[in-house]
Amino acid sequence: MKPSSSTSELFRPLFGDPIVDAELGDRAWLRAMLDFERALVVVQSHAGIVPVDAARAIVAAIDSAVLDPASLGARATASGNPVVPLVRDLVDVVPADARAYVHHGATSQDVLDTAASLVAFRALRPILDGLAGVADECERLAVRHRDTLIAGRTLGQQAVPTTFGLKCAGWLVAVDEARERLSTVRAERLAVQFGGAAGTLAPLGTAGASLADRLADELGLVAPVLPWHTDRTRFAELAGALGSAAGVLAKIAQDVLLMAQTEVGEVEEADGGTSSAMPHKRNPVRAVLVTAAAKRVPGLVATVLASMAHEHERAAGGWHAEWETSTDLLRLVGGAVHGTWELLARLEVHPEVMRRNLDLTGGLPLAENVSTRLAPALGRSEAQDLVAEVCREAVATGSSLLDALLADFRVQEHLSADEIGEALDPSGYVGSAAAFVDRALVAHQRKAER
Repeated sequence: MKPSSSTSELFRPLFGDPIVDAELGDRAWLRAMLDFERALVVVQSHAGIVPVDAARAIVAAIDSAVLDPASLGARATASGNPVVPLVRDLVDVVPADARAYVHHGATSQDVLDTAASLVAFRALRPILDGLAGVADECERLAVRHRDTLIAGRTLGQQAVPTTFGLKCAGWLVAVDEARERLSTVRAERLAVQFGGAAGTLAPLGTAGASLADRLADELGLVAPVLPWHTDRTRFAELAGALGSAAGVLAKIAQDVLLMAQTEVGEVEEADGGTSSAMPHKRNPVRAVLVTAAAKRVPGLVATVLASMAHEHERAAGGWHAEWETSTDLLRLVGGAVHGTWELLARLEVHPEVMRRNLDLTGGLPLAENVSTRLAPALGRSEAQDLVAEVCREAVATGSSLLDALLADFRVQEHLSADEIGEALDPSGYVGSAAAFVDRALVAHQRKAER
């Protein structure tokens, strides 16, 4: 189904994923609501509550229903939700003797909460597949650049050396963990809702509780202990997991944006976009769009959390605030996942520029290594003070740290020229970077094999 507004047609392709979006539109919601009504009459028929002939007639009506989401939405204003007009439309097309069994024992929130669970369950499948693809790209980059030197950066400034492989391994672990959390929510927290008007299923007598379990089996959702009309922890966990995933993807996009700056030039998007006014530019468009999508997610998560306080047995507004919010969350995260995969799959990495940038500071990031080697002779504090003084001298005179150290007799008393050169070799001061990359790769493979 085409988006209903021209705004969506303008901007939806920038921030969505067609596969995920197909599980989130009006037709997807309508399908999920009809799936609930169908499953409801099926399990009630099996339990002897609905006559077999009536159940068959209702199922046939549902399967052949041609419903207009726009019409349902327009008529929903009278009741505050689209379930009421949906049920009326179904009642109108079933035989008279079956009408009493349409939507039997259920309430509007049962339909919409279950539909929301089904929509999320279905949309999360391509999102999880996409996150697996993102993780695989992180793995590929981590393997290829396991030992590629790059300046570590803290508070925006060069720190000690690290490797680009370790940076990618960090992305990998975070993506795997975000994916695992979303997978758990999908498998364990998306539940059927069936409680009737006030959570008692009074019209069904004592058979209601077992029917809820059968309904869950029929729909492939979790069977809750109780109806959860006013317990919104399930959707809060979904929102939180989506928010975490968006944050992980935003971190990757931001790193790429920073490394792709003209003055840095360590990476670039293979087919980056151009500017309408500045044709020389090669803009990191995918990183920009992932960042934009991710920036919208925390506010949506906050809306879900702020909506958790439901009054007594049915909310007056909090429940209603979740419908579009959860849909937007899934859409934006789906788009961010797809955009991040495209970004990493087409990322051009420039190791020679990484090394050149590392050398821009004339060895200053290795000062810690020099002071460590001087510490046995001078003591830790004295060694740090001496090296800090030499660093200041190097900066003031515009010389390299190597030249400044070689010119200082106090340093030469304890370290030879070869030892100083060795201390300033960044490849010898990346610690456990390679081991950490390997650990991340092993952990990823274990998760992939589950």
